[in-house]
Amino acid sequence: MSDRLSAHDRDIREPLFDYLESVYGKIRILEEKRTGRARADVVMVTEHALCGIEIKSDNDSYTRLAGQVKNYDLYYDYNIVVAGSSHGIHIQEHVPSWWGIITVEDVDGALDFYYLRKPQPNPKVKPKRKISILWRPELANIQRKNSLPAYSRKSKQYVQAVLLDRVPEDLLWEQVCEELFQRDYTTIEERLADYRKGRRHDDI
Repeated sequence: MSDRLSAHDRDIREPLFDYLESVYGKIRILEEKRTGRARADVVMVTEHALCGIEIKSDNDSYTRLAGQVKNYDLYYDYNIVVAGSSHGIHIQEHVPSWWGIITVEDVDGALDFYYLRKPQPNPKVKPKRKISILWRPELANIQRKNSLPAYSRKSKQYVQAVLLDRVPEDLLWEQVCEELFQRDYTTIEERLADYRKGRRHDDI
């Protein structure tokens, strides 16, 4: 194992994203996404699902992993741990059976990724937590697509509950993924400012 791989998980990220794209095709990568009391290293958006990805490079410990697993499982349809080779033997003991495991090895100076175990549908995901990932303007887009009232005087949590209740499940999550594919961090402040005009509730 090279020193480069064991130094920082950022050395893993770009090659990992290339690998994920080769496996899944069309994806959107969101990094350092707040997930309850934890922060997801990576959220991979596909056309129909959200996948949380935790990176454990060789210099990482398992100290916080149990709490991270608990939080990831509330938010994402699938979850994956990406583990440096020093974790390869024991990583299966530290994540649930439905979590995928990708191992990372340095092969002749290049990082090699291998699926030790493919992820299975997460039985603990909570729709209320999952939809909370969206910003208020993104929720408003979904409201318009489904011809729902604007509920401009209602809270973000109220709007989330309405969407969960009134939009067919498969369609809703497809639209959630579509919004995340289109998310533009460079324009969000402007979009929020436009949305907040005349609004009493401005939570995002």
